[in-house]
Amino acid sequence: MNTNTIHTDLCIIGAGPVGLFAVFEAGLLKMRCHLIDALPQVGGQLSEIYPQKPIYDIPGYPEVKAQDLVDNLMEQAKPFQPTFTLGERVDHIDRQADGSFVVTTSDKTHVHAQVIIIAGGLGCFEPRKPVLTNLETYEGKGITYMVKNPETFRDKNVVIAGGGDSALDWSIYLAKVAKRVTLVHRNETFRGTPDSAAKVFDLANRGKIDLILSANLKEVNGNGKLEKVILEDKWKQDMTLEADYLIPLFGLSPKLGPIADWGLSIDKNAIEVDTRDYSTGVERIYAIGDINTYPGKLKLILCGFHEAAIMMHSAFKYVYPDQKLSFKYTTVNGVNAF
Repeated sequence: MNTNTIHTDLCIIGAGPVGLFAVFEAGLLKMRCHLIDALPQVGGQLSEIYPQKPIYDIPGYPEVKAQDLVDNLMEQAKPFQPTFTLGERVDHIDRQADGSFVVTTSDKTHVHAQVIIIAGGLGCFEPRKPVLTNLETYEGKGITYMVKNPETFRDKNVVIAGGGDSALDWSIYLAKVAKRVTLVHRNETFRGTPDSAAKVFDLANRGKIDLILSANLKEVNGNGKLEKVILEDKWKQDMTLEADYLIPLFGLSPKLGPIADWGLSIDKNAIEVDTRDYSTGVERIYAIGDINTYPGKLKLILCGFHEAAIMMHSAFKYVYPDQKLSFKYTTVNGVNAF
């Protein structure tokens, strides 16, 4: 086994709300968790797609913003010290002689775990890419679809394309980091939150960023790395921008990805599970949240929370095979406690 392998009890694939709550449930049973997510931050769809979206069906919260829910879940999990590998996709799982697994990511990170929990929401997210000639030539050489480390763009000419929250938020943030930020959007108005859109217009009015509306990406070129981005405006006129980086932010497409090749029972891009413990057809692999399916399944965050609580009691036997799961209560000042 690789000497740099991360060792944990449970490897949770997916750091969205259900994956984060699973950390809390595991921690109550003294099980350690390492989470892997293809996105560069925790929160899944909530953080990446609609961080300001109000959610109304979380018990105890008449209304909570998506990002606030993620932040609270992280705070709830914090005492159990989860570890994370972010911005990497799980590519392979290899069964070991003792029944455990070694998980390998797209960046060759290795995680050894007794149990795998798939909490990947609708699957791994893949960026929606613009249709451009030579796009692949400059991927990793100036074209990127995520911002892992903002310092990468320090004192660089950055072109951001898109009209959602991600494009707006990163334009606002990178305006303080990059040499120049140009935001390109095909429409006159944005899909993102009005507050973020107002901030972008204000930055443009004050000359802090360049804002180009009603224009589309047409072409990219350079000598070994990205140097120019060519746009086409609504009058079919070309416009050439100097660019060290192009960040197309056109949303994400959910896909099962490599999970589809792991020998699991799949029904319409969802993993079939046993509702007694949300186990899959492969021993020591569980699936919780929107990625699973069973009769009567509801794709709600609170249902994923319920599934996480149930399945942890089943996973316990693989982490502590010689122990029986039981709870002993004592009374402290008249209050029951563990």
